[in-house]
Amino acid sequence: GWLIEPWETELDAAQIKTLVFVLNGRLQNIPMAALYDGKQYLLEKYSVALAPSLQLLSNQAIPRSQLKVLAAGVSQQVEIKGKIFPALANVPQELDQIQAIFPDSQQLLNQEFTETNIKQQLQAGFPIVHLATHGVFSSDPEQTFIVTGGNSTIGLDSLSTLLSSRPGNKPELIVLSACDTATGDERAVLGLAGVAVRSGSSTIASLWSVEDMSTTRLMTQFYRELENPATKRVDALQKAQLSLIKSLRASPTS
Repeated sequence: GWLIEPWETELDAAQIKTLVFVLNGRLQNIPMAALYDGKQYLLEKYSVALAPSLQLLSNQAIPRSQLKVLAAGVSQQVEIKGKIFPALANVPQELDQIQAIFPDSQQLLNQEFTETNIKQQLQAGFPIVHLATHGVFSSDPEQTFIVTGGNSTIGLDSLSTLLSSRPGNKPELIVLSACDTATGDERAVLGLAGVAVRSGSSTIASLWSVEDMSTTRLMTQFYRELENPATKRVDALQKAQLSLIKSLRASPTS
């Protein structure tokens, strides 16, 4: 009612299909795609994207025939500094589905998912980097990291360095399909996802905690949609979200 309704008539008249939000302060913690008017979610009417500033990033789309994914994840329970991160049982399936859709992709699961291996694989040039693991964010950079195999982590600075290691051949898209990877505070825009954005890559990340099985289903459908050369990334995400919503409405307990 505050953000969309006052402009809805103009948006409809202009046949707007995509909304790009530039947010600050506490608005950064609101999932805009999930705004609800009592009948439908915002994403059911528009594709929704975020930008860190009014100066939008310009990415050159890579031909879909060359599309491959560096897909890394942790499925096992991990303990970091006394904190238990529960097992993500569906991560192997998530990585397998990605490789089935894009056969030239590379998997790094559990013990193979290390900072060294990520750095080495990035040298081959992957248009998409997909990280299916827990992420923790704090305004303190020392407490901000993603979980890797072997009870290890990749910190904020290291992640930023990794993603920028090949300036002339950096990833086109970074996907962080984990819990709270985009959560930040007023002093740290977009949390871990902000690192990917600052590297010049488009980013897909979860703002709130997400359920493991739903994430796998969402990500699988996203990459299926991305197979179509005519489908933009933001539209592929919207179609995947709509597919999941339709499925859950048809069978709420599945």
